Amino acid sequence: MQTTLLPTSAPNALQTALETLHAGELLAFPTDTVYGIGSFAFNADGARKIYAAKQRPPDKALPILLGNLSQIPLVAVNLPDAALKLAKHFLPGALTLVVPKHPDIPAEVSSLETVGIRIPDHAFARALLNAVGPMAVTSANISGAESPISADAVYQQLNGSLPLILDGGVTSGGTSSTVVDCTQPEIRILREGPISMQDIRAVLGN
Repeated sequence: MQTTLLPTSAPNALQTALETLHAGELLAFPTDTVYGIGSFAFNADGARKIYAAKQRPPDKALPILLGNLSQIPLVAVNLPDAALKLAKHFLPGALTLVVPKHPDIPAEVSSLETVGIRIPDHAFARALLNAVGPMAVTSANISGAESPISADAVYQQLNGSLPLILDGGVTSGGTSSTVVDCTQPEIRILREGPISMQDIRAVLGN
C-alpha cells in the first residue's frame, strides 16, 4: 500500500480524510498530544486494521476520540457524574475518561464493558471528528515504540500500513493523555499524563 502525506492546511485535506474513512481505510492525523491512527468508531474491520498496522495485541481496547461533548451519548451509556464533571472541565484536553461502553461499539474496538473517550484540543482533529463522528484512535506507532509527534515519525514506522497521513507539523503536547477510570466509586488513574490526580481531585472536590 502506498502511503501519502498530505498537509492539514491543504484545501482538500478534510475531504480526502473523509473519503479515506468512507472507503474503510485508516488515516493518521495530529492531535494535541501525539499523532493518532484511526477509523470510524463503529467499524469493526477498521479496528482490526489498526491492530494490524500497529502490531498491537487485540485485547488492548482502542480509545475513542470525539469532536464535542454532544457526541458522548453515541459511544457511552450511564455516564457517571464524576465523568461528566471532568469532561466539562478538562475537555477538549489531554484527559481520557474510561466510562461504560455503548452497545453499538464493536468488540473489536473494546472487548470490555468500558471504553475510553477524549476530545482533543486540536482544531483540525476536532474539525475531522465533528465531520465524521466518533473515531477509534490510538497513537500512530508500532506497539511498544515511541509515540510520534510528527508526520515524518509516523511515516517512518507505519509507511505502507495505511494510505493517508495528515501532516500538521509537530504536535504541541508530545505526551499521551492521562487516563482515568470513572466506572468505580473511587476515581483511579490508569496512565499518568499531563493532568494530575491533584488536578482531578480539585475539580471533583475531594
